[in-house]
Amino acid sequence: MDQLALLFVLLLGALVSVPVGDRFGLPAPVLMTLLGIVLAVLDFVPNVDIPPELILPALLPPLLYAAVRRTSWRQFTANVRPIFLLAVALVFVTTLCVALVAHAIVPGLPVAAAVALGALVAPPDPVAATAVAGQLGLPRRLVSILEGEGLFNDVTAIVLYHVAIAAAVSGSFGLGEAAFELVLSAVVAVAMGLALGWGANKLMNLLDDATLQIGLTLLVPYVSYVLAEELHGSGVLAVLTTALFLAEYATDADDVMTRLAGHTFWDIVDTLVTGVAFGLIGLELHNALRTAAGHWAQMLGWAAAVVGVVVLVRLVWLLPATWLTKRLHAKRDIDEEIPMSWRETVVMWWAGMRGVASVALALAIPLTVDDGSGFPDRDEIVFIAFGVIMATLVLQGLTLPWLVKRLGVRADTGREQEFERELAVRAAKAAKRRLKEIEEVEELPDELSEQMLRRAFEIGVRISPDMGEEERREAHEQRVRRLKRVRRIQGEMLSAARHEVLAARSEPGADPEIVDRVLRHLDVRSLR
Repeated sequence: MDQLALLFVLLLGALVSVPVGDRFGLPAPVLMTLLGIVLAVLDFVPNVDIPPELILPALLPPLLYAAVRRTSWRQFTANVRPIFLLAVALVFVTTLCVALVAHAIVPGLPVAAAVALGALVAPPDPVAATAVAGQLGLPRRLVSILEGEGLFNDVTAIVLYHVAIAAAVSGSFGLGEAAFELVLSAVVAVAMGLALGWGANKLMNLLDDATLQIGLTLLVPYVSYVLAEELHGSGVLAVLTTALFLAEYATDADDVMTRLAGHTFWDIVDTLVTGVAFGLIGLELHNALRTAAGHWAQMLGWAAAVVGVVVLVRLVWLLPATWLTKRLHAKRDIDEEIPMSWRETVVMWWAGMRGVASVALALAIPLTVDDGSGFPDRDEIVFIAFGVIMATLVLQGLTLPWLVKRLGVRADTGREQEFERELAVRAAKAAKRRLKEIEEVEELPDELSEQMLRRAFEIGVRISPDMGEEERREAHEQRVRRLKRVRRIQGEMLSAARHEVLAARSEPGADPEIVDRVLRHLDVRSLR
């Protein structure tokens, strides 16, 4: 098996792991990691041969962009306090604690290398956490906090990592210089992200085609990441800024096709790239086994110690941080999403799984330093990082569903249904307002006006069937049954038309381009 064949196996596994995970109640990222481990122990499967400097730029931009599409600028600004405590402060604390322990237990490990280890295992993985949380029916506020933490802790950790790696490679370190680099990296990234987001928004309006616009969204995160890194900024923060800008300003309510096709496209990208990333984590078992050969007990002891630090620091930090957030939480902060009980805090603690970012940073450690010698204790750092990733991802990922069920943490479905009903009412009222505006400038027959008024009501009822009076609901249900029958018959008629047009492709003299054009028209008609 060569590298290309291995890639296709991972891509296939990424697709298959989703229905298998749904069937057995297991997170797809965990299944992909286990698949990677199985492949790693097979003799005919080659070692992964990816240049370390390409791992972060290849994997992180699309994953981050896909994750940001599920959030909003309002959600971020409303949760600045919890995100700061988790994504910034906790990353610093975890990095410091891991660095102290690693420097103390690993003989000869330099301080800079220990800090690099701490930084790369500090950030919980947003992809793993949200993938697991999304299947468990957790409260939306917990999912929002986990998403915000996962997105912004990568920024903090990667900047710390780069500072530590630079110090280890050059052999010198200045606190003031590192702080200046941290601030400069953030400023450059935000400026670059905003500029690119503005430019991409203008270019999307110019393209005015769903296929081209979606293609641009695939390029934008990579361009944002690479340009920011070239200007010595944070590529991760640049991608987040660009994605948040586009999510806020590049949304056209009437551009239905682009929105539907874009949603489907990014779901596919997210599934495939996530699967490959977690499969690579499992495949790294090759290198971990080779590194530990001959001194298993010592290496496993180091890894276990760092795993303990990572897990315990998160718990010890979350308990007072949650208490402090509740104390600072005011009634006016109605949008701020915080854990409401100790059970939710425990779930947040156990959801702190390490994943893509950690393995990418571990593999991206340089092989040599400036004087030509090997990077100090690189193999040991990679092994410990792999141990942390496997212990948190597999152990916590497999047991999190059990913990959530045992603690009884569930989504507030009543509140969600109430908000959905509120949106349904607003949508129906907006449709009625527009109908009145049309009636003021156009003379509509009474029959047509009444029909359109019913349609406006139906807009809301289709979103939230329990709105409206009993009689109107019953009338609506009768119309829905009749409409379903009409749609079924119309669907069968359109299906016959599509089969006839598609059969014309194989006829002599048929122009496939014209056939596809007519077929696309029928497809769009069916969608409507």
